Amino acid sequence: MDLATLERALAEDGQPSYRAGQVWGWTARGAAGYEDMTNLPRALRSRLSERVPFSTLTAERESRSGDGTVKALFRTGDGRPVEAVLMRYRDGRRSVCLSSQSGCPLTCTFCATGQMRFGRNLTASEILDQALHFRRRESLDHAVFMGMGEPMLNLDPVLEACRRLPDLGVTHRRTTVSTVGWLPGIDRLAASDLPVRLALSLHAADPALRSALMPVNDRYPLADVLDACRRYHARRRRRVFVEYVMLAGVNDRYEQAAALADVLDPRVFKVNLIPYNPTASSFTGSSRPAIAAFRAALEGRGLRVTVRLTRGRDIEAACGQLAGTGAGPSPARASPARSRRSRSRAVSSGVGSQRDGSGSSSSEPRPNSFRNSGVVR
Repeated sequence: MDLATLERALAEDGQPSYRAGQVWGWTARGAAGYEDMTNLPRALRSRLSERVPFSTLTAERESRSGDGTVKALFRTGDGRPVEAVLMRYRDGRRSVCLSSQSGCPLTCTFCATGQMRFGRNLTASEILDQALHFRRRESLDHAVFMGMGEPMLNLDPVLEACRRLPDLGVTHRRTTVSTVGWLPGIDRLAASDLPVRLALSLHAADPALRSALMPVNDRYPLADVLDACRRYHARRRRRVFVEYVMLAGVNDRYEQAAALADVLDPRVFKVNLIPYNPTASSFTGSSRPAIAAFRAALEGRGLRVTVRLTRGRDIEAACGQLAGTGAGPSPARASPARSRRSRSRAVSSGVGSQRDGSGSSSSEPRPNSFRNSGVVR
């Protein structure tokens, strides 16, 4: 719901100021439409239905996974694709993964969103309407800004949406904003008055390999980004989640785990290892034993580590798979040659090849061999 449009329509209708709060209250609690709002005059409900669309997004398609995950493909008013995901867990948690942009301009080589055409930033209402779509179905209690886009490049609307998420049942402390390392946004988030959590997509401690995987590292080097994360921790006193996707033969060796541990203070950071979810790139995922060995190496150096429970891979709703295409087989979203070139760059830098034979295996099993490994954060 476009709240600015709502407030303007109510003012033009001569309604008292509290009407906007009444409408939003019903909406946030999962009302299906204006007709459900029984404490509003019937004539007003009818006029609002004609003048203020109940959502800024049009739901185009839904896909349902065997594990209970639901992915929704929306279109904005100007036709931009947006995807959001509802993740259901056995312990009763209901977490919604929200997009902050249509597409993403930062082109991480292993991420499907980074390989699609960037559209634009989303408004706060467009972000909220993703969550409201699922709230109309059931209660929500967690939100992660880990869908399409880089939230720190659209931080004002993201924070505006965060301010209203508690009305839907998602507290600030159960809201996480993820970034690839857009340094100015990390500092702005730390300076804000919202106690939301921060997650950093890191994926490699070696600068050359990280730049090959994530070009943003050339603009904001990892050392500077980690300093910004420490400033966030000093202000918030909450650990920063470090996200690390496990790519077979690329970033999953013992010495790479040791290098990662060397740059992370266990008092500041907690590591979340992510089994790779297949996209159109040439990467394959690390095996279960490789992930277990990497985890053990980090824990042996004092870091807290979890392995993300993969949700919705069969409908392309898992981490790194959102590309605005809805359900079905993966389309050709990226040139495999481009991904191979990026990977070759990392190998030629001396980072992607075995050096001492120790650590995890570089074998490349079928990606779904570890589909249900580990636990979510």
